[in-house]
Amino acid sequence: MRGAALVGGLALLPLATACSGGEDEAAAERKRATTAVTAAPQAGVVAPAKVEVIANLTGCKPKIRIDAEELRQGLCHTKKVDYLITTFPEESYKETWLESAAMYGGKYLVGSRWIVSAQPELLEKFRPRLGGTIRQLQGMGPTAAPSAS
Repeated sequence: MRGAALVGGLALLPLATACSGGEDEAAAERKRATTAVTAAPQAGVVAPAKVEVIANLTGCKPKIRIDAEELRQGLCHTKKVDYLITTFPEESYKETWLESAAMYGGKYLVGSRWIVSAQPELLEKFRPRLGGTIRQLQGMGPTAAPSAS
């Protein structure tokens, strides 16, 4: 049932973005630069969830770094790697965060009002547990040019 709702919501996403009107060229480019891969959660957890709930599913006890109106962010520290879990009270805050992060590029695991920032192989490991999509954001900095030799 949840999978059907997710697929239905994803099917409507292009229609909603196509009807946004008045979108500037830079915002349109950021949307085109974002790619997503979906997966169904093994745990059956329905997001939005709290930082602590997501952290528990990934096997950590988070240290809350930010507890603000717009977002909550927890740091998960392991012997091998650190990663961030960020939750948002509204979907619009998450989208604003992603637009800001687009300038830096990178991969993120993105769910309903939450984001996990970690190394790509860790995101792949978390995706079956948490659901969501892995989104590749294209950076806006300079790229390496081919040598003229």
